[in-house]
Amino acid sequence: MTERVLVAGCGAVGSVVACLLGEAGLEVDVLGRGEHLGAIGRRVGGGIEVEGIWGRHHSVPNRCFDDPAQAGLGYDCVLVACKSFQTEALVLAIGAERLAATGRAISLQNGLGNFERLAAVFGDERSLAARVIFGGEVTRPGRVRVTVEAEALLIGHPSGRRDAGADHWAAVLDAAGVRCRTTDNVIGALWGKVFYNAALNPLGALLGLRYGRLAEDDQRRRVMDRVIDEAYAVASAEGVSLPWRSAAEYRAHFYGNLLPPTVEHRSSMLQDLERGRPTEIDAICGEVVRRGDAHGIDVSANRVLLALVSARSGPA
Repeated sequence: MTERVLVAGCGAVGSVVACLLGEAGLEVDVLGRGEHLGAIGRRVGGGIEVEGIWGRHHSVPNRCFDDPAQAGLGYDCVLVACKSFQTEALVLAIGAERLAATGRAISLQNGLGNFERLAAVFGDERSLAARVIFGGEVTRPGRVRVTVEAEALLIGHPSGRRDAGADHWAAVLDAAGVRCRTTDNVIGALWGKVFYNAALNPLGALLGLRYGRLAEDDQRRRVMDRVIDEAYAVASAEGVSLPWRSAAEYRAHFYGNLLPPTVEHRSSMLQDLERGRPTEIDAICGEVVRRGDAHGIDVSANRVLLALVSARSGPA
């Protein structure tokens, strides 16, 4: 029997995943909004087109809608790909009954705190977190360009326990063309992405620069180094198991391995500011600041970026 998937959020990441899963033969429903959703759902000439570094793909979702009440029942997987500030309201509107008893809800989002919001609705045993470190942009309604992939997508349960659902959906995504594997330390992976996002997204958004340009200037690198050092100190204080022995070791990985494949990427935060939309700064630098304050850690660089981006963000 064909597995049924609800992709909740049709920005760049959600659209790419929905397209590739549909192309792989799964029954995909898409929950989104705006012109992009309208173009995807057109009866003639619709669907999702993907181009860029992963090649050309196209598939037509089973259904498209902008009201969670229109979602079906018994989905095998609910992939939450909305902006972090939309998570709580969206998953409450979807409701636990939409997910099959053996199904999984998986957060494909930026920042911290998203898994907890999923678990509050779908239950801890049916919820998973994923570290997503590919990206792209909607180039026109119905079309997305994949511009960057720094590492494989990682799926796991924050407890570190082995989860059959994580194993299954990692295999499904990987077979569909989204390079993916499971991890027993998804929290460490999510913090690693916070280091990456906190260093690149706000500064790139405020300066209007692609990622590669940020590292070309010594002053900008010093800001990024400070942001990473602060976030690493907070993660350490939280007792997070990190794959890097120090902030300096992470920074070597960041500049040597993560940044080079992403030099031409324009952050989603920059795209949000350009369109006058709210950003995810609160789930990234905001979480570093809140947790840093709780531990008495100096997080002044993250605090400045939080204040500056918040001042330029559109209303939620």
